[in-house]
Amino acid sequence: MPVHFISSSVDALAEMSVKAFELVPAVERDLLMGDKARINIECIECCGKHLYVGTNDCFIHHFLLDEVTSSKGRRSYSAQKLLHKYLGLKKPVAELRAASALERLIVLCDGIVFLVDMVTLETVPSAAGGGAKIRGVTAFCINENPVNGDPFCVEMGVLSSKRRTVQIYMVYEDRVQLVKEVTTLEQPCAVSLDGYFLCVALATQYMILNYNTGTSQDLFPYNSEERRPIVKRIGREEFLLAAPGGLGMFANAEGVSQRAPVNWSESVIGAAVCFPYVVALDESFITIHSMLDQQLKQTLSFRDGHILQDFEGKVILASTKAVYVLVPLPLERQIQDLLASHRVEEALILTEGAQQNIPKDKFQILHRRILQQAGFIQFGQLQFLEAKEHFRKGQLDVRELISLYPLLLPATSSFTRCHPPLHEFADLNHLAQGDQEKVLRCKKFLITYLGEVRSTEVVNGCREDVDTALLKLYAEQDHDSLLDLLASDNACVLADSVPWLEKYHKYFALGLLYHYNGQDSAALQLWIRVADGDLQDSTRSDLYEYIVDFLHSCSNLDLVWKYADWALRKDPTIGVRIFTKRPTTKDLPELNPDNVITYLGKHSQALLLYLEHMVLEKKTQKERFHTNLAVLYLERVLSLLSKSAPDEEKLTRARERLQALLRESNLYRVQFLLGKMENCEQLLLERATLHGKLEEHDKALHILVHQLKDFPSAEAFCIWASSSRDSAYQQQLFHLLLEVYLDRNQTAAAGGGGSGDLEMAAVDLLNRHGEVFDAVRVLRMLPESWSLQLLRPFLGRAIRANMHACRTSQIALGLAHSENLQLLHDRLKERKKPIFVSEKKGCHLCHNTFSEPDVVCLPGGVPVHTHCVAQRVRDSPTKRQLTNSSNHT
Repeated sequence: MPVHFISSSVDALAEMSVKAFELVPAVERDLLMGDKARINIECIECCGKHLYVGTNDCFIHHFLLDEVTSSKGRRSYSAQKLLHKYLGLKKPVAELRAASALERLIVLCDGIVFLVDMVTLETVPSAAGGGAKIRGVTAFCINENPVNGDPFCVEMGVLSSKRRTVQIYMVYEDRVQLVKEVTTLEQPCAVSLDGYFLCVALATQYMILNYNTGTSQDLFPYNSEERRPIVKRIGREEFLLAAPGGLGMFANAEGVSQRAPVNWSESVIGAAVCFPYVVALDESFITIHSMLDQQLKQTLSFRDGHILQDFEGKVILASTKAVYVLVPLPLERQIQDLLASHRVEEALILTEGAQQNIPKDKFQILHRRILQQAGFIQFGQLQFLEAKEHFRKGQLDVRELISLYPLLLPATSSFTRCHPPLHEFADLNHLAQGDQEKVLRCKKFLITYLGEVRSTEVVNGCREDVDTALLKLYAEQDHDSLLDLLASDNACVLADSVPWLEKYHKYFALGLLYHYNGQDSAALQLWIRVADGDLQDSTRSDLYEYIVDFLHSCSNLDLVWKYADWALRKDPTIGVRIFTKRPTTKDLPELNPDNVITYLGKHSQALLLYLEHMVLEKKTQKERFHTNLAVLYLERVLSLLSKSAPDEEKLTRARERLQALLRESNLYRVQFLLGKMENCEQLLLERATLHGKLEEHDKALHILVHQLKDFPSAEAFCIWASSSRDSAYQQQLFHLLLEVYLDRNQTAAAGGGGSGDLEMAAVDLLNRHGEVFDAVRVLRMLPESWSLQLLRPFLGRAIRANMHACRTSQIALGLAHSENLQLLHDRLKERKKPIFVSEKKGCHLCHNTFSEPDVVCLPGGVPVHTHCVAQRVRDSPTKRQLTNSSNHT
């Protein structure tokens, strides 16, 4: 029956998830058997370039396989037949295994295992005293992880057809030696060996045996009569088994499966592993599953196949008539094929799964590139979260992404795209195919992504490109973060950014960019044009106030003087903040107040506000400032008074400010201001205050009482004028006011009327402030016609005040006397002995004797006459401390 196989040039795909392998002919039928139709392949073995084929007519054929790679990278094989040999047993050759270190083939034929020379194919004769054959064998395997350290010895596991055992043999160049025999509960039908571990398929189940310790571990049941068992060593202490339900199960030496099973055909007859794939063969197909995600990746049609084995990473298959090699495609090509079909997750799984088979440096480069490609694929599908994660992990040069957006990279950028390219897009327009919503979503993603990475190591070396791109996106999208970008540390390229900001009328932002680049003059000129309406930009409705704030914090005094005039002309009340709000820090040069006052000379309102700041807020103690402010206040009042119908409310406020300054300040030039008010009868109250500053209290009170007839103000004047003086000064002022009230001559001079009002004012003054006055002096001043009833409140308060003063004095005198007695007592207590005087003792000063007990004691306890001490004190320039004491002899 001919082999129905579609050549690899067509790839014979029934179904393909990814093209991982190509099936390439190795030994054609004609080369193997010529025109002998009944010859079939029974087993194969490959050792390096040497291929051995066992046939059903008991021949071994030896071929030399040469691998040929075309200019396009495709691999093919050419076979040269070196030799064939008949073994003389008239049975099919069941199994072949190469022992290259011994230059021997281990052959199973007609239930006999024996050795054949790998070069001549001659059967090796038995050594003297030893046998080179094993009889009654159904299957055998080679230990690829031998425990024997002898390099010229091969370990082999053998299944006997007559006994329920697994035998361990050592194979030498010309003999075999049994070293261990392990008994099983059932007849074993398949075996694989790794180290001390045997994985055995029994009639009804699989199990793991340790032939060194004798321990065993049952795996899972399996009916060998229904299907052919498969036991395949795939790595150190790990095996692949054909399980019920069409599963390929993995098991390690502990009997544990650390990998998920693959779901292959129920009728699998052979399996092999070519990482990261599991290759399985059934009657019609070759299936390739991934060990990483267990998914079917590729299916190849292959009829009449009955052998599948892997030799040192080379997967070889055979039908009954020919031999083929399953050639894996390069890993990068497989990954690129997956990415080309937008199967990102599969590509990443394949890449990461291949890490153990690729050098670390090469893998890192490959992995980063695959992640970047995956990111662009998902970016094109608008899967932005996944794309961002892959860009981050893949350490993408962010300019690769920016370059998709036309005109975002600055003209000075030296960036060129990666080659070969990471994606298939020419630019964003190509990607979006005219879909403006898609374009907008992509731009929003880039804004978010660049905002996240601009402060990380990802942008090292390309900060200008990133910040300039962000600025352009922010401006175009009218994004709130534009001002934050420009107000913070940034690397925006000025030449590229200026026209872009002008295009979208972002003049305020452009001013910030000028400022960041040290071009404050350009920034101010631009902002002033916006504030004046020459340019339209609605970014800040308070731009004028911002300019003022900018100027009061500007370190360039030339700019301050240059643009302050514009600000003052536009609004002097706000513009003056340039001078009043200027912070006093080490970084800013100070403005000379005298220069500011001179500069503000043509802006009277701003000058007034500045002087108020200096005098009232900063409390500057300079006569010039105080006088200047008072003059401005006065001129404002005079200006309002000069109008035919002055605004009373404004006038009242203006006079209140002038009066408050005149009262509270002591630094202005009083005579100068009096001269300015001399002819103004409407400012009598202010003139009275000025007379008070000159201590011309009689003039001030005359104005208040006789000209203004403002008695409450007269009382208030006395309280104000004496506020920082002692009580005697206050008493003097109140007596002076009382005299003004009672002076009939002054009343007559003032017009002769209103004497009753003055008398009532005097009574009210006495009754309200009776405690201030000297009551005796007041009673002498008052007219005899005044009744006591009228002065009753005053007299009552005066008597109470005098009584209070008297009693307070008595208490103070008593306390002082008590304190003096206490001091005398303490003095005597300190001496602890009396001082004796007598007629026989003389005074230390006059040397006369004492005739009275009253003495004064000098320091040191020396008694002297009191009159001597008094004389001594009068004559001495300094007073001595004396202590009086009274002693009795």
